[in-house]
Amino acid sequence: MPTTEAKIFNCTQSRELAEKIAENYGTKLGNVITSTYSDGEFQPSFEESVRGSRVFIIGSTHPGSDHLMEMLLMLDAAKRASARHITAVMPYFGWARQDRKDKPRVPIAAKMIASILETAGATRIITMDLHADQIQGFFEKPVDHLYASTVFLPYLRSLNLDNLTVASPDMGGSKRAYAYSKALESDVVICYKQRAKANVISHMELIGNVEGKNVVLVDDMVDTAGTLTKAADLMMERGAKSVRAICTHPVLSGEAYDRIEKSKLQELIVTDSIPLRQKSKKIKVVSCAELFADVMKRVQDNKSISSKFIM
Repeated sequence: MPTTEAKIFNCTQSRELAEKIAENYGTKLGNVITSTYSDGEFQPSFEESVRGSRVFIIGSTHPGSDHLMEMLLMLDAAKRASARHITAVMPYFGWARQDRKDKPRVPIAAKMIASILETAGATRIITMDLHADQIQGFFEKPVDHLYASTVFLPYLRSLNLDNLTVASPDMGGSKRAYAYSKALESDVVICYKQRAKANVISHMELIGNVEGKNVVLVDDMVDTAGTLTKAADLMMERGAKSVRAICTHPVLSGEAYDRIEKSKLQELIVTDSIPLRQKSKKIKVVSCAELFADVMKRVQDNKSISSKFIM
């Protein structure tokens, strides 16, 4: 039996998702207000007692940096208000692409963010589809790393696609693609790409046969959509019957929406880990709220959540 009352709060950027999570959890969001000074500085404030409680703070840390800063301030506020357990629920863990030194004199931002979150007061982290699995090891506190496949696989199966083939848009996502292909009992193809610089692809080649196939591209996030749309167009040129994509986190910056509309992608399926900046007929959102609510309940009740780690 739980020994402390659980309270759920949200950062402003994740208000809509937090409301869905709280509804699935069976409670209402806690009362928190954010005051903003004229120069842009802001201060979150819990308007109810959290002393001795288990506190869940929901907020994705996608750009800009204010989203991360708000999470840190709320963690610190909960710690100073004597919350017993403080869980940072981060559907999207930002800065995760900087998980190693890929050239001299650059930071490992993901490790730095992990350390800052713990210093601010997080005693547990719940997140989904990290850019790299090893980021879990950057934390000294428990990390519950969930897979969006829990919500994507039922949707894909409902499409009843014949000649299904799972594809990875780059070599780095091959492990994820193989996991989906195993669950869907399908073939796998891989795209090999070379970058001229960040977000700029100089060359792309396809490893595998997609002729006559219904292809599903799988990735953890979609940023500028350059890789995704280029891969989709290449596969259609190679004889694919259709190409759709599932990407957990819809960062969708720059010309992403325009690229998606003009591409040969039939559909882009994403979660609501990050709110969409605009609507698109090609983008379908599948909510991850029920997944997070279930895991949060299990954490509160000290129950196993191992079933949520299975692809």
